Amino acid sequence: MKPFKNIVMRFFKKTITIIITVGLNISVFAQGIVEQSEELGKVRWYRSYDKALEIASQEDKDVLLLFQEVPGCSTCRNYGHNVLSHPLMVEAIEDLFVPLAIFNNKGGKDKEVLNKYNEPSWNNPVVRIIDPKGKDVVKRIGNDYAAISLYKRMKEALLKKGKVLPEYFKLLEGELAINVNSNLKEKCYKMYCFWTGEKQFGKLNGVLSTKSGFSNHAEVVKVTYDPTLISEELLDVYANENSSYSVKNSNDYRLAKNDLHYYLKHTAYRFIPLTEVQKTKINSALGYRESTKKYLSPKQLKWYNELQHANPQSIDLTSYDFNTAWGLLETK
Repeated sequence: MKPFKNIVMRFFKKTITIIITVGLNISVFAQGIVEQSEELGKVRWYRSYDKALEIASQEDKDVLLLFQEVPGCSTCRNYGHNVLSHPLMVEAIEDLFVPLAIFNNKGGKDKEVLNKYNEPSWNNPVVRIIDPKGKDVVKRIGNDYAAISLYKRMKEALLKKGKVLPEYFKLLEGELAINVNSNLKEKCYKMYCFWTGEKQFGKLNGVLSTKSGFSNHAEVVKVTYDPTLISEELLDVYANENSSYSVKNSNDYRLAKNDLHYYLKHTAYRFIPLTEVQKTKINSALGYRESTKKYLSPKQLKWYNELQHANPQSIDLTSYDFNTAWGLLETK
C-alpha cells in the first residue's frame, strides 16, 4: 500500500474540513461524506432513498438502485471492480441516472428499503432501475454479474423513457463486448494504404476495432467486428467496392504501431483517454472530416476543450491502455 499522506481541504462550509488519505476512495454525496468501499466501485452513490427519488423527479431521470453487501464477499468485490469501475460505465450511471446504494447487510433505513422491494439480506449484488415513484422500469438484475448485462438494462430503461442515447454510451456497448464476447470475429484486408483502410472500415456499424499492419509484405488492416451487426459477406463486398481484398492467410500479421489510428494521432485526441472503439470511430470521422466530439463523454469533452488552452507538454496517451490513461489524466 502506498504511504499515507494527509491532505487538508476546505469543503463547502467553513466549518467542514475533511482529510483525504491517499489510497482510500472518498466520495462526496449531497447528504454527507462517506468512505467508498470497493464493493461500490467508483460510482458516487446516494445513500438516501427519499433523496434519490426527489432528485430523480427534479431531473426527469430514473434511479439506478444497487442492493449490495458492504463489506461483502468476493462476488460483491468483483462487481465493484469489474462492473462499477469502468470509467465510462461510471460516468453513464452518474450522468444518465440517479445512483442509489442500499446495503443489504445493515439495519435502519437500508433494511426498510430492502423490505420494501422484498430483497434478501446478505445477498450478492442486485440492481433495479426504478422511476421517481419507486416502481420498476425494467426487469431486476440478479445472479448476473456481467457489465454488459447492466449496460443492456440501462439502455432499455433509457429507451423506455424516450431518452436519446448519447454516442459515447452507444459505443460503450461495443467496448464491453470486446472484453467479454467470444463471438466477435477478426479478419484482415489488404489495400494500397492502411491509413485509408482504417478510415473506411472504421465507420461501419458493427466494426469495433481497426489495426494497421503488414501481412505477406502488404499493407493490411485487421478488423474486429460483431457478426450479429455486420456479416463477413457484407464486409467482403464493402472491401471489394473500396479496392480492398480479403487476406486468406494472415498468420504473419504484424502491427504497424507507428501508423495505428493515423488521423487521430495528428490531433489533440491523442492527449485524452479513449477506448478502442472510440479511437476507431474518431479516427475514421477525422479521416472523412466529420464531427468527432459527439463520441466523447461529458468528462472527455471537458478534457478535450481544456486542451485548447493547455500546456503543449500534455502527455501523449495513445500508448497507454484506457484505464491507465484515464487515471493519469484524472489525477493530473
